[in-house]
Amino acid sequence: MMISAKNKVAKATSRPWLHLVVALVPAALAAPAGAQLEEALTAQVQADRDAARAQETLDRLREQTQDAAGRYAQALADAESLERYNNQLQEQVRSQETEIASIEKQLLDIEQTNREVQPLMQQMVDTLARFIELDVPFLREERTARVQNLRSIMPRADITISEKYRLILEAYQIELDYGSTLSAYEGRLDDGRTVEFAQLGRVSLMYRTLDGSETGYWDADKMAWVPDESYREAVEEAIRVAKRDGAADLLTVPVPAPQEVRS
Repeated sequence: MMISAKNKVAKATSRPWLHLVVALVPAALAAPAGAQLEEALTAQVQADRDAARAQETLDRLREQTQDAAGRYAQALADAESLERYNNQLQEQVRSQETEIASIEKQLLDIEQTNREVQPLMQQMVDTLARFIELDVPFLREERTARVQNLRSIMPRADITISEKYRLILEAYQIELDYGSTLSAYEGRLDDGRTVEFAQLGRVSLMYRTLDGSETGYWDADKMAWVPDESYREAVEEAIRVAKRDGAADLLTVPVPAPQEVRS
């Protein structure tokens, strides 16, 4: 019995490597599978990273393509807008060129008109001065001063031709209005006496001395003042009506005889 137990112990102790081999076999078998799994996981992670980078690249390229398409579309729109603007500018330039040509022609016409108008206006002033000299001598100083003013502005360059022409026409209009006015005013005769005049347009010009001692009228035929007491009442009535001291009444006034007009 003792021998049998010893044999069993001897058998058990004589084969310790068997248990070690049995323990190492699962570990050896498990080692390649873990490495493969880790390698597979690493490969999958790398593939995912590569896919992500590829997707990013695709997204970037898509954005760049879309951005390029947008810029191209905007460039086309800008080109069309610039073309329309350029066409409008060309139209404006043509219009301005036409306007410039018109202005240049007008300037030439104005220069020619100025050469023609200046002598005409001077002639109008001289004619007015001659007319006042030969006309009934009412308001002689005022009318003469107006002509002198016209003559003084004619050579002045700081006054436009249009303003000169306006003043000349204004003077002619004043002279025209004198023909339909009834007025009374103080003035002087050729001998220096102060009298009161009664002017009935250009029909008659009468006077009365301030003390009432003399009454007379302007004789257009004689070109002189003629005392005539027969017109005393007419002069007084004309002065009264001119001063609006009473209503107009029938007046008997000296009128120059009509003259034959020869053509």
